[in-house]
Amino acid sequence: MAYDPKRIEPKWQRYWQENATFRTNEDRAKPKFYVLDMFPYPSGEGLHVGHPEGYTATDIIARYKRMRGFNVLHPMGWDAYGLPAERYAVRTGVHPTITTSKNIANFKSQVQRLGFSYDWSRELSTTDPDFVRWTQWIFLKLYERGLAYQAEVPVNWCPAQGTVLANEEVKDGKYVETGEPVERRLMRQWVLKITAYADRLLEDLDELDWPEGIKTMQRNWIGRSEGAEITFVIDGSRELLSVYTTRPETIWGATFIVLSPEHPLVSIITTPAQCGAVDAYLARAASLSDVEKLQERAKTGTFTGAYTINPATGAPIPVWIADYVLMGYGSGAIMAVPAHDDRDHAFARAFGLPIVGIIDAPNGIDIQKDAWEGDGTLVNSGAWTGLGAPAAKTAAIAWLEEHGIGKSRMQYRLRDWLFSRQRYWGEPFPILHRSDGAIVPLPEDSLPLLAPELNDYKPTEAGDPPLARAKDWVRTSDPATGLAALRETNTMPQWAGSCWYYLRFADPDNRTATIDPEREKYWLPVDLYVGGAEHAVLHLLYARFWHKVLYDIGVVSTKEPFQKLFNQGMILAYSYKDSSGKYYRPDEVIERDGQWFAGDKPVSQQVEKMSKSKFNVVNPDEVIDIYGADSMRLYEMFIGPLDVAKPWQMSGVAGVSRFLHRVWRVVADDRDGLNEQVCEIEPPAEVTHLMHKTIRSVGEDIEAMRFNTAISKLMEMSNALTALDRTPRSVVEVFVLLLAPFAPHICEELWGLLGHETSLAYERWPIFDSALADDERREYVVQINGKLRHKVLAASGLSGADLVLMVRADPRVASLLDGKQIVKEVVVPNRLINFVVKN
Repeated sequence: MAYDPKRIEPKWQRYWQENATFRTNEDRAKPKFYVLDMFPYPSGEGLHVGHPEGYTATDIIARYKRMRGFNVLHPMGWDAYGLPAERYAVRTGVHPTITTSKNIANFKSQVQRLGFSYDWSRELSTTDPDFVRWTQWIFLKLYERGLAYQAEVPVNWCPAQGTVLANEEVKDGKYVETGEPVERRLMRQWVLKITAYADRLLEDLDELDWPEGIKTMQRNWIGRSEGAEITFVIDGSRELLSVYTTRPETIWGATFIVLSPEHPLVSIITTPAQCGAVDAYLARAASLSDVEKLQERAKTGTFTGAYTINPATGAPIPVWIADYVLMGYGSGAIMAVPAHDDRDHAFARAFGLPIVGIIDAPNGIDIQKDAWEGDGTLVNSGAWTGLGAPAAKTAAIAWLEEHGIGKSRMQYRLRDWLFSRQRYWGEPFPILHRSDGAIVPLPEDSLPLLAPELNDYKPTEAGDPPLARAKDWVRTSDPATGLAALRETNTMPQWAGSCWYYLRFADPDNRTATIDPEREKYWLPVDLYVGGAEHAVLHLLYARFWHKVLYDIGVVSTKEPFQKLFNQGMILAYSYKDSSGKYYRPDEVIERDGQWFAGDKPVSQQVEKMSKSKFNVVNPDEVIDIYGADSMRLYEMFIGPLDVAKPWQMSGVAGVSRFLHRVWRVVADDRDGLNEQVCEIEPPAEVTHLMHKTIRSVGEDIEAMRFNTAISKLMEMSNALTALDRTPRSVVEVFVLLLAPFAPHICEELWGLLGHETSLAYERWPIFDSALADDERREYVVQINGKLRHKVLAASGLSGADLVLMVRADPRVASLLDGKQIVKEVVVPNRLINFVVKN
């Protein structure tokens, strides 16, 4: 019979499920390997082909590690709370409990069709009562340690949704999901004191095997800096203004002050003549999130009418308002030194403010046109003139402290974490507001506190959260004192569950603790964590923070939750749109003479993120229906390096499907039996060499997550086996085992045809012999203009082009050719290469 994934794949998926093949046992005699995906939010739209990319990668690793003798923990669950589910419930009138359950079932079905080797006995959802219980328990521990508190803070308020939004949910003053306007307002919110862990979050990054780019993003987000706090006096009043600067030595060049629009002094110091302009500017700035304020864009601002005195020069300098200064960083005010700060320079140029250089800039830099942010010798700086910047900084801080107008200070960009939402679909806070004014936690034995059933999820007309509608639930009494009390009606954000879910997977049924200490010591930390780079900062930072708190209270024994991190690139898709921005379905367009048309209208073809509005979403179920899950898995990994973005093309899936058909024909005959060409013979030397070489290279590529190159080498081995008249059974078995992590269904079937009665999931990974894996190597002479200059070792029989590339990559040869014009390359096969050059 021909290769038929529709027959093979459901068969083996049933087998794995019925035999609990991938259920993880607590076999502590084995080394452990914990591989984890960033678990998905189960939306109503289901998966598209971009979602399983990371899941496929972790499954290959999990299967490979099992074959290498590791005890593998590879779980899956659902990040099921959040505003999207609640918004859908409001729109449809269907309770989020129902829609979430339906979406999870759909997602799970799609995931299972791809044959991922998850331990489904550990499946969890952040909405499960047992999971909610321990999320709330962790919050109580934060509260007990003074790390959870209430405060009036500026927030992104979406009136249409009736809730606070995170900064990343706001763009151009609108909610990114709906386009509804968002405004900044002060509200009393629950806040987590993540800043108390800023230094540890920063320092412990050095111990992690994470991409350097992600570490840099986290360091920048935390933003530790050393500088000084300086006090300025508002001219003509007693008001004092505090600013923070990392470069106090540049105070001689401070020509204006900038306040954040939310700074409390704005309303106090603004002169009557400037009130109209200031009020108008504050209204515009209120629509921007902190993320947008930090983006590169044209500087905006307005003058308050007030002045302060520069304590170094004695000159009055104006006080402005601008949204590029954040209230959450430093004191919400800066002294602007435009000659030596790019943002201040852009602002000064925009509003015609003075630019005074006080650091000697290199020749060729005109500080009136460009800021010089580097170090140098101070000029125009009184007694500090002639000092280098580090010495001047020390002198400046001493001078500020001597005159009582400043002091040394460490500052962080990181702000405490806004942790409450005005929504229904989230974990309720286990907090009571007693009638005597006290705020008290619920006792632990009353957890979990679940939200009451509500049919109306919108905020109340008074603007209170939806839970405020459940008056019988809100009104209660304090179990400890009997005093009347009100429950907290805000809920936790979606981030809460994702902060610690990795921990619960290691001990999902524990009723007495978040995790058993022995299981924690065995399984933690996560050895490999895979997910999108969009979570590079917030999710990872929040999870690290919670983990460190749990470390401090003895719940976990490791300082960090995720030892190795890998961010997969996005899978994109082709879309088609006309000059007006209207998108068209692929079946509505046609290509003529290299140009795309929708009817007679020209349209452009472009590669974009998958979106229903762009008609370019590819459903994995449709791909599996046509080509099978193994073909889709292989293509997802073969399309390009895992960590880069790449476009989806169905023709590519067809190509790897043809490869699997060829693999099938190597092993199986037309009667669904073993191909008679597969026989017990000693493999020829060249086949033995290829086998050992492929074992080594595929293993190395899997370890390095270079899945595309591993598949290429498997294709080369397949081609070699196909060309044989008689195929050594021992080599075929090795090939099937090497391919199994990538295409497990077909390999299980072929393993059975080869006479094995059990699953190959725990078969030993083939071992290579280094001597047999090495290519034959020989010495090549390198000449330049006919003279011997070097010798290199390389594989024998290299073609001219391959030899040239290999030799030129040699560091010694590269240095000899540096700066020379190569006129000709003369190759004598298996002997030498001569570079004819002009000096």
